[in-house]
Amino acid sequence: MSAPAPATPSGPADERLITRSPLKKLLGRPELGAVVGAVAVFLFFVFAADSFLQVSSLTTVLYAASTIGIMAVPVALLMIGGEFDLSTGVAVTSSALVSSMFSYQMTANVWVGVGVSLLVTLAIGLFNGMLLTRTRLPSFIITLGTFLMLTGLNLGLTKLISGTVSTKSISDMEGFDSAKAVFASTLTLGSVHIKITVLWWIALVALATWILLRTRYGNWIFAAGGDADAARAVGVPVRATKIGLYLGVALGAWISGQHLLFSFDVVQSGEGVGNELIYIIAAVIGGCLITGGYGSAIGSAVGALIFGMTSKGIVYAEWNPDWFKFFLGAMLLLATLLNHWVRKRAEETA
Repeated sequence: MSAPAPATPSGPADERLITRSPLKKLLGRPELGAVVGAVAVFLFFVFAADSFLQVSSLTTVLYAASTIGIMAVPVALLMIGGEFDLSTGVAVTSSALVSSMFSYQMTANVWVGVGVSLLVTLAIGLFNGMLLTRTRLPSFIITLGTFLMLTGLNLGLTKLISGTVSTKSISDMEGFDSAKAVFASTLTLGSVHIKITVLWWIALVALATWILLRTRYGNWIFAAGGDADAARAVGVPVRATKIGLYLGVALGAWISGQHLLFSFDVVQSGEGVGNELIYIIAAVIGGCLITGGYGSAIGSAVGALIFGMTSKGIVYAEWNPDWFKFFLGAMLLLATLLNHWVRKRAEETA
């Protein structure tokens, strides 16, 4: 008599015990669509612009990407957490204005102005986060209000204090050279000149990726963005998580603001309007969903790189720059469709 066949467990297997193939893991990466798009844009401009592959051109592309990427990283984390911030563009300008005007008016060391600017910028982020979590109003409405208030304050206070729409020069003040070395210097490696913002950008991407993938706070970000009520029910501190995300956006705005100031010495009070959309576009192209709960910091970096290649590639190809916004909008739509297709394929093969 033959031995009975071993019993097989009924019901679906535990997902944690399922071994996923490398292809399925690749399809599940949020930044996959952005990487494919970046390669396509790179190859396109290699053939369209003869000077695109020159070292000086590539470093210029990296610089353009880093100025967007520094803000795109915290904006991406905020979007993964399910929220928006429409005040980021003018917050960068506010940060630069506070640093410049405080240093000039108080005749203090420039680093004192930089420190005060950090506190003020973090206060803006805290204001957005606290108002959001206490009122439960949509972040779109809250940060739109902050955007309008900061736009008015930037112009009104600058004209009141300086008498014009721009700040006074602080290039001859104590501490300016050391601050410029930190926020706006150029590093020379042989014949290659790289702006320090590229290093800031890489550091922020590495830090954000580590937070998302290796820490409990990263799990909280995904949970809060996926379903805040369900996350709150299982003990996730949703309120503190979202406030922390807005503080992260404020930190990025401070870094970008100091770079703006120490690159050009003076700041125009009307700068920054419209840049918030570019930061969001970079995050969306990089794989972040508008609905939250999905995305990556690396994807935002790739999205910023696509922006840098497009903005400078059009110049190197000697095309009319008036078409830039058209190409940017087309890339946004194509990247969103590609990301949607990739995610759908990942769900089907999971």
